[in-house]
Formats: sequence, structure tokens, C-alpha cells
Amino acid sequence: MNNILVCDDDREIVDAIEAYLKSEGYNILKCYSGKQAIETVEKNEVHLIIMDIMMPEMDGITATTKIREIKNIPVIMLSAKSEETDIILGLNMGADDYITKPFNPLELIARVKSHLRRYTALGGALDMEKTDLYTTGSLMIDDGRKEVTIDGELVKLTPVEYKILLLLTKNKGTVYSIDEIYENVWNEPSFNPENTVAVHIRRIREKIEIEPKNPRYLKVVWGVGYKVEDI
Repeated sequence: MNNILVCDDDREIVDAIEAYLKSEGYNILKCYSGKQAIETVEKNEVHLIIMDIMMPEMDGITATTKIREIKNIPVIMLSAKSEETDIILGLNMGADDYITKPFNPLELIARVKSHLRRYTALGGALDMEKTDLYTTGSLMIDDGRKEVTIDGELVKLTPVEYKILLLLTKNKGTVYSIDEIYENVWNEPSFNPENTVAVHIRRIREKIEIEPKNPRYLKVVWGVGYKVEDI
């Protein structure tokens, strides 16, 4: 059974999400501040986090940043605001996805299932005997071990970042549009995915490029999309 941590200072929202997800067979861990969320992650096996942004003691963005230092767990952010800046800030700080309140329960369940599928594939049940290597220049992806290295140094990516980089590196030289990247990685039809994909691309560049603003590997083809250069 997958353990899902739900963190929101509004107890009614936490209870409602618990009811939705329990009906799908998930076990729910509840907390009401960012500080509690970190403590819960440290003490329990957590497979996915649903995290509100605005909370007392410690906000969700700060908590997500700290959790990312110790665990690589998918994080879906909840925000009462639909402003673009709020969403981009959450993604920049390590969230994998976001949902604005009020939300559709069916959409929430679909997002949870999608991220858990990726987490299981990328960070869970790995076939360690299978080693699929994809390289370009000094960038290497060992898909059997789910590891990315640059010049032999391990690069820590979130599950979504890993899947984007794997898609583009497996097909190096091929340009993928933003819609194609979103549909391949999120496994759902794209709907205004520009900000979401662009933020993840920027975070990948910050981790794999010496000069993120002048990338060697992950390049934009203006008006078309992105590609990993065949070096």
C-alpha cells in the first residue's frame, strides 16, 4: 500500500483529500504545517506528498526544499492562488506538479496515480540486472540504476526531471515540442504546459550544465521545442 502524506493547515481539506484517496486504496499520513511534514517524512516511508503552499510555522515551499535534501519523493503542491508566480515558485523549489484550489477530486486522483506510477518505475521497483546506458559527451544515464552522471559525478534529479532528460537523451538530436515532452512524461494530454515544462528544463540545466544560460547538452530550438545535443 502506498503512503501519501497530505499537508495543509486547513483540516477540512486534509480530511476531504484523505477520503478521496482512501477510497482508491491509499494509506494517508496527515499533518498541518511544513515542519510537521518534514518530521513525518523523516520517520515514515512516504511515496508521494500533497503539500499546501501557505501554512504556519513553515510554508510548503520551504518544507519541499528541505525534504528534497533528504528524500526524492514526488510532490504535488496545492495553492489557493492561481497566479503564475506562485506556481512557478513551487516548481522551482522542487515540486513535480501543482493543483490550484478548489480542485476537482477526479483530477487530484489522476495526478496522484500518474506520479506514483512514475515514482515506482524510476525510484522503486528497479531491475538492477538490466543496464541501459545512454550517453552524449560526458553526460551518461544508466537507466538500469536510474542514475545520471556528468564527468563521473552523480547528478541528483527528481523523478520528473529524470524522465524528461531520459526521453531527450535516448532520442538525442531529435527536437521534442513542449506538448510532446509533457504528454510523454506526464502521460496525459497537454493543456497549457509551457510554464511547467520550462521550469523543469531550467532546473535540469542548472544541474547538468556548467553554464546553464549557454547549455552544451540541453538546448532550445526556438519556436519548436527542446533537444539533447548529440555530441
